[in-house]
Amino acid sequence: MKLFLRILDRLEEILIATLIAAATIVIFVAVAHRYTTDFVVTHRSWPGAPQIYAFLSSIHLSWAQELCIYMFVWMAKFGAAYGVRTGIHVGVDVLVNQLQPRWRKLVLMFGLLGGVLFTFVVGSMGAKFVYGLMQTDQTSADMEVPIWLVYLCIPLGSYLMCFRFLQVAFTFWRTGELPHHDETKVDGIDVDTSIGPTPEGVR
Repeated sequence: MKLFLRILDRLEEILIATLIAAATIVIFVAVAHRYTTDFVVTHRSWPGAPQIYAFLSSIHLSWAQELCIYMFVWMAKFGAAYGVRTGIHVGVDVLVNQLQPRWRKLVLMFGLLGGVLFTFVVGSMGAKFVYGLMQTDQTSADMEVPIWLVYLCIPLGSYLMCFRFLQVAFTFWRTGELPHHDETKVDGIDVDTSIGPTPEGVR
């Protein structure tokens, strides 16, 4: 089970990072292509400008915006599941933390199980919606890929988020610990917190 969770965690992180990197590259290429084409048109009297314009105009990137939108949607759905696992979702817990430990645990469990129920319902409705789209020939506007592939992120991301809520709830019920994101921690950098702040000017 631990091996499965490690693999799932790693795949989740790789998918999110890949989508972010791919979307960034696609956006950069599309913007660079557009501004370079406009620059060549503005300076079409320059030597070689007609040949460069002919080359650039033969590259069609009208699909770039649509692809980036879809990648960001997929990234958001799986990023939400990652947020549940790592505890980076924003929450207002001032009142909850004032409760007695027993009541605090019950309230937090209620919230976690509410997340389980909500994401399961959304995932199931999304699966039904995607199954209906699979029976049609609908495609996306620019890339013309089957539209059900685009919406597949709804059931997949929601079910993964449901699993993460269950995972967090199980751990919290056993240990009383919730995942917490430390904003001061940077992967690959270890800081000795036992040492006080370094005086200014001392290295």
